[in-house]
Amino acid sequence: MSENMAVSETGAHRSPALSANLRLRIISGSVLAALAFVVAYAGPLPFAAFVLVIALFVSWEWGRMVRGVSADLAFFIHAIAVAAAIALAAAGYAALGAAALVTAAIILVPLVFGHGARLSALGVFYVGLPAISLLWLRASEPYGFAAVLFIFAVVWCSDIAAFAAGRLVGGPKLWPRISPNKTWSGLIAGVAAGAIAAVVIVSLVADTSLWRPAIVGLGLSLIAQGGDLSESALKRLFGRKDASDLIPGHGGFMDRMDSIVAVAIAAGLFALIVDPRAPAQALVFGP
Repeated sequence: MSENMAVSETGAHRSPALSANLRLRIISGSVLAALAFVVAYAGPLPFAAFVLVIALFVSWEWGRMVRGVSADLAFFIHAIAVAAAIALAAAGYAALGAAALVTAAIILVPLVFGHGARLSALGVFYVGLPAISLLWLRASEPYGFAAVLFIFAVVWCSDIAAFAAGRLVGGPKLWPRISPNKTWSGLIAGVAAGAIAAVVIVSLVADTSLWRPAIVGLGLSLIAQGGDLSESALKRLFGRKDASDLIPGHGGFMDRMDSIVAVAIAAGLFALIVDPRAPAQALVFGP
């Protein structure tokens, strides 16, 4: 049997499995996206409850990956701090929420001690800061929902375009040692799609200049791809393919939220610098 025939038969055997996995990814991803859209539209409190549930799952996955245990004292401290930060942010006290995260991180370093101590402390910020940022932006009316939708659209379109271009176009690998499937074509397509998504969202909200949101969308798309690579590097560090198997076809919530985490933090910092009194408007329309 020739090598080409062997490769062809291997591909034929794998193709149905890959197609089934892709369908599963599309279905579960669509359900999560639709749910996120609905609760964000419903208002700050339903959105806060949704963010809390996701954040607790990610907190569990973080401890499972970094410390190799599903539930220990460090996890409960992590989870309580994140829940407190979300509750405070939802009540309008985002700064106090950030202080709760700092307190928990300080406690975790000596508690865990040794291998995993710094990463355990980092996990509190990894989960808590994007949650605070999203809730802070969502509560900023009248553009709170538009700001959250702006973030979601940039990330989702960037991820979808990068995935599609990587499969259809291929080409040189972006960083094979960290993520062997990511390509330069995927990065370029993802960044372009994120910028376009930002322009579309802003054009639906108001009749205004679109070059500023295009630049913001471009920058956030780059950050989204960086967040994806960072989580891939963390998983490779601990020899894991997925954070968990909670989401069919996607792995865990960390695997699904890696880009959202990075973009939400960056968007919050951007809004804080531009106009902390009207953060949603600052994000959507730019400086």
